[in-house]
Amino acid sequence: MKKNVSISLVSTQFDGDRSEKIEMMTEGELMLHKDGYDLSYQDSEASGLVGSTTMLKVREKRVELQRTGGIHSDLILELGKKHHCHYGTEFGDFMVGVMAKNIKSNITEDGGSLDFCYVIDINSSFIGNFEININVTPIS
Repeated sequence: MKKNVSISLVSTQFDGDRSEKIEMMTEGELMLHKDGYDLSYQDSEASGLVGSTTMLKVREKRVELQRTGGIHSDLILELGKKHHCHYGTEFGDFMVGVMAKNIKSNITEDGGSLDFCYVIDINSSFIGNFEININVTPIS
């Protein structure tokens, strides 16, 4: 089942004593599956990723974050496992280590929320902690 949805997203990056928060409102699509769901949306100036599309594939204890368009990346966030993933930027592509610290989701056809936290490193050097909070509401 595919639904058009309104998405409210707050992304916070913590790296030492500093934090940076991005807030975004957009519309997207929610595709429900028997084992989870996919949530997709067009990125905007607020995220700094204009021209990119983000797809979140959410399954039990796992989130795959895929970006296509101006920025390409494939991050796998899975509780209890570290993944080495491709991360593309306007300056070039590289591999990052990604470890999920928390994944909570209660999204149904009636909407809900997805919250996840993860750590990124490059060559085992800490880059930052990331916290994503997403609220989804069906569009009538």
